[in-house]
Amino acid sequence: MRKLLLFFTLSIFGLGCSQKVPQANKTGFSKEALAQKLEDEEGKTITIQQILDQHKGKVVVLDFWAGWCRDCLKALPKAKELEENNKNIDFVFLSLDRSKEGFEKSLERFEMKDKENYWFVSGWKNDFNNYVDLNWIPRYMVIDQKSAIAKYYAISPEDPEIQATIDKLLK
Repeated sequence: MRKLLLFFTLSIFGLGCSQKVPQANKTGFSKEALAQKLEDEEGKTITIQQILDQHKGKVVVLDFWAGWCRDCLKALPKAKELEENNKNIDFVFLSLDRSKEGFEKSLERFEMKDKENYWFVSGWKNDFNNYVDLNWIPRYMVIDQKSAIAKYYAISPEDPEIQATIDKLLK
C-alpha cells in the first residue's frame, strides 16, 4: 500500500513539474516582451530589445538557467560544449536566480563571469518569460541575425535542432 501511495504521489507531482511544449512556435517578440527589463552583473538595467540590438547581425543563443536548477547544472557542460563548437555566434545567459546575491554567487560558482549574463529582477513571471511560454529551465532559443526567433523551443543544449538551426542561419 505504501509503495502504491508513493507511486501516485510521485506521478501527480511529476505531472505538475515538467516542461510543457508550447502549442505554437513564435517567430518574433511582442512590444511588451522586448521592453522587459533585466540587470547585468553591475546592476545596470537593460531591456531585451537593447540586448538584441547589441547582437544585430549575429546569430544568438539565449540560455535560460539558474544556479539552483539541477537540470540546468546537469546541462551546463553540454551548453559550454555548444558554445565552444560555435565561436562565431553569441551566447546570452538569462538567469532566473531568485536574488541578486544568488545570481552573483551562481556566476562565480559555475565559472560564468566571462560570459554575457543578465538577471530577471522581476522574477520568473514577467512579460518576456510569459510571452515565450517559459515554464521550465533550462531552455534554449536561437535568434537569427535580424532578431527573429529561429528556434523557439529546446530544452537541452544537445537538441540537434539547435545546431541545425545555427548551421542553416550561417549558410
